[in-house]
Amino acid sequence: MLCEFLVKMVGEKHPPVAKCLNSAMHVNTRKLFKKYAKQYFRPNMRVLEIGPGTTPYSNLRPAVDEASICWETAGIDASYPTTYVGTEYSFPVDSDTADIVIATNVMEHVRKPWVWIKELARICKPGGYVITINPASWPYHEQPIDCWRAYPEGMKALYEDAGLSVIISRCESLEDAHLHRHIPGRSLGNIYQHEGWGTRAFTKTLEVLRLPIERPYDTVTIGQK
Repeated sequence: MLCEFLVKMVGEKHPPVAKCLNSAMHVNTRKLFKKYAKQYFRPNMRVLEIGPGTTPYSNLRPAVDEASICWETAGIDASYPTTYVGTEYSFPVDSDTADIVIATNVMEHVRKPWVWIKELARICKPGGYVITINPASWPYHEQPIDCWRAYPEGMKALYEDAGLSVIISRCESLEDAHLHRHIPGRSLGNIYQHEGWGTRAFTKTLEVLRLPIERPYDTVTIGQK
């Protein structure tokens, strides 16, 4: 696959680039968030972000750009700077207290998402929103485990079982939308940030040769309690 070739090509000279390429879905996650989820954030809301980690998750709050929002975080690893530390399926947060509960690039690492989604729903206020963005086309990646890929119909079933009314669930790729020929795969956006013109020139060469290029597909789902 193209990304595997790129990792091999740049890995020795640019190890941070190779590591970044194999990590999270920066560009498509942000684009899906801005297109579908950002509109639900309002002043003075209380937001709980599950599994904030580091980049790209820390990009969500600046993308909303609303200082009056009380933005809290919850995770299972005390080494990350989270507001609450819990377990895989339980967080020390009162029920019906968050206007929005959001988790991006988290569900694929949860062993029992049908249990986990009910915990997000529990924390969400009646009338509030649960928002998830999770990979559909990315290959196996342990952080520390990798369990699931889910498409819209599967996400709808999980949300509805948790008592959430699905507003939208779409599997989509907004990254590198200009590409004429592409296949579902991993993101090239991460390496763009480090390699700039070099990678873009390589991608342009593949386009000229009419060879397919990988693009990431992710499933964004928004449900109301």
